[in-house]
Amino acid sequence: MAPQSRGHELNAWCDYPPVSVDYAGSGPLSGTTLAVKDVFPVEGYPNGWGQPSRLAEAPIDRETHIEVQRLLNAGAVCVGKSQCEELCYSLMGSNKHYGQPVNSRAPDRLTGGSSSGSASLVAAGAVDMATATDTAGSIRAPASFCGLIGLRPTHGVLSLDKAMPLAPSFDCFGWYAKDAQTYSMVADVLLGPPVPAKLTRLLTFDPFNTLLSGPQERRVFEVGAQKVTQHFQVTKTLTSLGFSFEEASRIFITHQSYEAWQSLGPWVSRVNPDLDDAIKERFRFGSTITHDDFLDVATQRSAIEEALETILGEDGVLLLPTVPSCAPLKTSNASELQAFRLQMIQLLCLSGLARLPQITLPLMSVDNAPFGISLLGPKGSDRELVSLGEQIMTSHSVAS
Repeated sequence: MAPQSRGHELNAWCDYPPVSVDYAGSGPLSGTTLAVKDVFPVEGYPNGWGQPSRLAEAPIDRETHIEVQRLLNAGAVCVGKSQCEELCYSLMGSNKHYGQPVNSRAPDRLTGGSSSGSASLVAAGAVDMATATDTAGSIRAPASFCGLIGLRPTHGVLSLDKAMPLAPSFDCFGWYAKDAQTYSMVADVLLGPPVPAKLTRLLTFDPFNTLLSGPQERRVFEVGAQKVTQHFQVTKTLTSLGFSFEEASRIFITHQSYEAWQSLGPWVSRVNPDLDDAIKERFRFGSTITHDDFLDVATQRSAIEEALETILGEDGVLLLPTVPSCAPLKTSNASELQAFRLQMIQLLCLSGLARLPQITLPLMSVDNAPFGISLLGPKGSDRELVSLGEQIMTSHSVAS
């Protein structure tokens, strides 16, 4: 395995000794470089989860995560592990222990998280591709902030076996790549070859505009929507989703918090690690949710899942902004970041609640910083969403 020879100035690599074992096979990804988010086991490396207390007790892994191994078998060369947010329980990209990776597309702004190091490395061209995870939005938010393509797959389509669990009924495996063509090459390996097009109806919903940060974002989103519309046979404006954004956000936060405490609460209680205050509060909240409360929100989640599946059918795609605006400034204070995080969740939670695939595309910018637009499709439409993304990017000469 080659050393981390590029991107050292980005503060995005984990500070692990390089591993000399050659994992690469031969195939369509031959000659490409890969960074692996530090929640996936890679033979010869520890798995630190962005948390020093976890790293102190982490063994050296003896096997590599199944999806990462598929990339290596296809020819990619893993050159190291990428930094992530502490226990992957935030969306901003700042780790109190390891600092902030650099967002080369907007250096005065955050990368987003928790897949912060992966997004930073790919955006800067330090690697050709990097793995990521998405629970609340940790693929999509960094992709939007750093000007990248990012697919949150249909839940369960790609394995997370032996990866760090946060909220298992939301957690998804994903990746970033240097451009749309490379993104599709990775999709060929992980999801299979392109499939016949069946996503012909584009669905819009005007109230999404109310979740944007201001008039500039609304103008930019309208322009981005026009770029997408021409790739569909029919465009329909919805009058209702069947639930409110506030309701969906509340259900998501409660459901995720309960699962996060069930997954990591025993470790947090045993080790008592030094956690960021906001992350500590999220775990505290999760510990207060009763099983009956969880069952109640799980029922409400199922209703949202059914509503969105009915709206989409087999051929519908819902158009929405990925997040409310471009990345927050690095100088933003804790209360500002928390307010923006809650705004983001109202947009990001829909695909997670409904277990649906969503792809974000770097078609827009605000204040000279990237700003993503998203397509949310039916379950199992992952590969077609990647093809659509490539077509849209190519037709508008956009490089991710």
